[in-house]
Amino acid sequence: MSMSNISQVLLRNTELLSANTPLFINLMEDGFITHYLQDYPKANITCYNTNFIDYLAINDKYKNQIKTLFTSEYHNEIKHDLVVINFPKSKDELAFTLAMIAPYLLSDAKIILAGEKKGGVQSAPKLTQHFLTSCQKIDAARHCLLFGGIYKAKEGESEVFTIEDWYKSYQINISGISLTITSLPGVFSQKKLDVGTALLLDNLPKEMQGKVLDFGCGAGVISCFIGKKFPETELSLLDVNALAIASAKKTLHLNGLTGNVFASNSLSTVNDSYQHIVSNPPFHQGTQTSYQATEDFLRGIKKHLSATKQQKSDITIVANSFLQYLPIMQQHIGKTATIARKQGFTIYTHTKS
Repeated sequence: MSMSNISQVLLRNTELLSANTPLFINLMEDGFITHYLQDYPKANITCYNTNFIDYLAINDKYKNQIKTLFTSEYHNEIKHDLVVINFPKSKDELAFTLAMIAPYLLSDAKIILAGEKKGGVQSAPKLTQHFLTSCQKIDAARHCLLFGGIYKAKEGESEVFTIEDWYKSYQINISGISLTITSLPGVFSQKKLDVGTALLLDNLPKEMQGKVLDFGCGAGVISCFIGKKFPETELSLLDVNALAIASAKKTLHLNGLTGNVFASNSLSTVNDSYQHIVSNPPFHQGTQTSYQATEDFLRGIKKHLSATKQQKSDITIVANSFLQYLPIMQQHIGKTATIARKQGFTIYTHTKS
């Protein structure tokens, strides 16, 4: 793949990236790491990714050269003298990330924040004023900005990070079913129930039993509702994001439910068949708009629908009405009905006998 704009801007400033124990957070595998290793072959590199796709790509290519991590909470045996962060879409996620890595930073660690201008990176100095000294713009090119500063260690106080402090919870009540939803920063629908998911919950099949797959589960709202309304179901939840996976697990637990929650690049780790498949599919990867994972899901999901003589199987999708998912479903899954529209969202459903 071609090198991203962010990676190109980082390489324009490679002299600022000299380090013994650098930590790269949520960078893509686009060739940047290869160039960095050429410039700094003795560097002890750690790559931490919350996106499963990026983690797999980096791990597959560099697993014998660097340390790779995919998890909701960062842990390491070493401390870092440099951190490069791909600026997240959520400002709360940036604060979460900085607090999480603080115990693993040397007192004078250099922090580099890289992001596209439209992604909000220009707010980096304000957002990091309590964490960094003198956060300043380093470079601007290819519609991207680089900011850098020095970690501001708290004198006489060791940094302590407790992930439980970062979960935010809220209550929802739909059709008489009350749920507690909790999630970490940056997870979709973190603070309230979104319109699309609410519409989906109002248009689920009338009866559900057997195995259910929740594709792009986020904080686990859909699965928890199904688990409460249809207790004979067996829940499986997948997401590409480590923070979403942790959030879904906690939401299930808070609502007295169990389920198999796992990471997947679209359907890459899906090996089972299901009576019901539900999804409010994502179309963003970080700050980027991306439909590929959902389109791959729609093209490949039919073989995971399990119908029997006693029970039909179905797939129910909610999506922004402007997204052209209906023709993809009709081509790759079969006859698809449009059963509801509301506030720019549409419900599509397919039933397999």
